[in-house]
Amino acid sequence: MLVKIGLIGAGFMGGMHAACYEALLQSHDFKLTAVADDNLRKAEEVAAKFGAQAFGSAAELLENGDVTAVDICLPTFLHAETAITAMNRGLDVFIEKPVCLNEEEAERLLQTQYRTGVKVMVGQVIRFWPEYVELKALADSGAYGKIVSAVFSRVSPKPDWAWQGWLDDPAKSGSAALDLHIHDVDFIRYLLGDPQNIRSMAVSEGGAKNHIFSLYEYPDAIVSLEGGWDYPASFPFEMAYRVKFERATVVFSSAKQPTFSIYEENGAVIEKSLELDVGKAGGGGNISSLGGYYSELRYFVDRLLHNEPIANSTLQDGCDSLKLTLREIAIAESAS
Repeated sequence: MLVKIGLIGAGFMGGMHAACYEALLQSHDFKLTAVADDNLRKAEEVAAKFGAQAFGSAAELLENGDVTAVDICLPTFLHAETAITAMNRGLDVFIEKPVCLNEEEAERLLQTQYRTGVKVMVGQVIRFWPEYVELKALADSGAYGKIVSAVFSRVSPKPDWAWQGWLDDPAKSGSAALDLHIHDVDFIRYLLGDPQNIRSMAVSEGGAKNHIFSLYEYPDAIVSLEGGWDYPASFPFEMAYRVKFERATVVFSSAKQPTFSIYEENGAVIEKSLELDVGKAGGGGNISSLGGYYSELRYFVDRLLHNEPIANSTLQDGCDSLKLTLREIAIAESAS
């Protein structure tokens, strides 16, 4: 069966995904057949690149689009209903992160997938980011022993690129604690599992948790996490980690070159630049490289083309990481 994908949302993230699909079409036999956006002109501009249909809403695409799967790049507060409608129509689904806003929506999503049996993937892109892929491989290999401690950080200027400023509304985005910080929460779950204990504190602005600090305790490791987007427009975005293994320390910063370094216990230093150069996407936002987005969508398309189950960044993964992030937020609220 031919895989026919409908892209729902043609804003910043939708533009990133469209650029990835353009690149993927050079090597993969699928079609992007429909694009939807409330701004029909935007939908038409993206659709024209693929010879696809353009629709003025997600509902129209789901009702009338010639699609077998959809890629949902809408604001978070619209994820659950759109995904549930798509699943009920028998469509496979890719949902941008965070998967939804609360545990009730998460349970509805999981129940719908269980009932319909469709494939669902959540866009926790850091699992596919080259420097994080390398870190996971090192941890799994045991080459440097176990992880002893780690620091993960993701900091950004205030987001000003979102449609109708929806990221500024915690009722729609969950604020930085959910929208931004969940990247590292999900990756640490992927790396080490759920922590035994959590401590969290957050900086609040008008009810929004725009900077959160957390400490995860594991039987043999301590992990510190920081995520915030409360900096001035002139402040550079940075994602970074410092992970101490028993026999080496591994460091990554998106703000330096080369981005990735290993400091071995024998004094050797290994430095690499691991960025996957598959193109750039404009349109605002704090990330322009397609690398991680390309890799996650290649994985999604490959699974659809081969009719194989989604095994990485599943709907269950997305929901579990959502619940852990919400737990952090609740702890921070109780501490304030």
